[in-house]
Amino acid sequence: MSVSQAEFNVFRQFLEEKSGIVLGDNKQYLVISRLKKLQQEQGVKSLTELMLRIQAQPRGLLQEQVVDAMTTNETLWFRDAYPFTVLKNKVLPELLKKHPNQRLRIWSAACSSGQEPYSLSMTIDEYERSNLGQLRAGVQIVATDLSPTMLQACKEGEYDGLAMARGLSDERLQRYFDKTVKGRWAIKAAIKSRVEFRSLNLLDSYVMLGKFDVVFCRNVLIYFSAEAKKDILTRIHATLKPGGYLFLGASEALNNLPELYCMVQCSPGIIYQAL
Repeated sequence: MSVSQAEFNVFRQFLEEKSGIVLGDNKQYLVISRLKKLQQEQGVKSLTELMLRIQAQPRGLLQEQVVDAMTTNETLWFRDAYPFTVLKNKVLPELLKKHPNQRLRIWSAACSSGQEPYSLSMTIDEYERSNLGQLRAGVQIVATDLSPTMLQACKEGEYDGLAMARGLSDERLQRYFDKTVKGRWAIKAAIKSRVEFRSLNLLDSYVMLGKFDVVFCRNVLIYFSAEAKKDILTRIHATLKPGGYLFLGASEALNNLPELYCMVQCSPGIIYQAL
């Protein structure tokens, strides 16, 4: 499947409208490689034909499949390490001191195949083991993604050896996973039960999610336009309780919202506190 400039322009406008993902110039090769399998399954010969099929069934399965294929689902366990250390050593003790009898709520936005929310749940477990009785009211982790395929994988909570080798120590592997008869690794029920997975496009409303003490929105805003990014960060602020914390990706920064967040240096890493 070759992609003309005109086809590419139509497609990237569609993708931004439906998912917020912004394709840069000269990314035709990315569209070709990521849609190749879907193109073969659907028996379409061009991107124009694929778009016509989507238009014939708006909000249908094919649209979901296209957005799913174009979404970057690159992730690993305890990505960058420091956010989970900061959560355990600074944020949790601080929040529990303020609200010792309240259940804490954490949102993992754009959770991909589940490594981030499950890493968060493992971090909570490790904190509990070192601070017996402090998390009396418990912690709920709400994990969201726009991809039905990814959410189904998250809910199953099973991973192959390749996925397990990316960022997970042997100690955590033995403590938090069971080997299945198919040779995969299943996350233990106690870690899994702390996480609730929900379907959410970051361009849509967050009202139904409720309020959070902590939001992880890491390594996803780089795919959005500056305008969409500012809108998302503003609406994330509305979900945070006063004094709650926002974690962004290591290569991401929060710009031009000084009235909503203040930067907190953690050495290593930076997080943002809601004003």
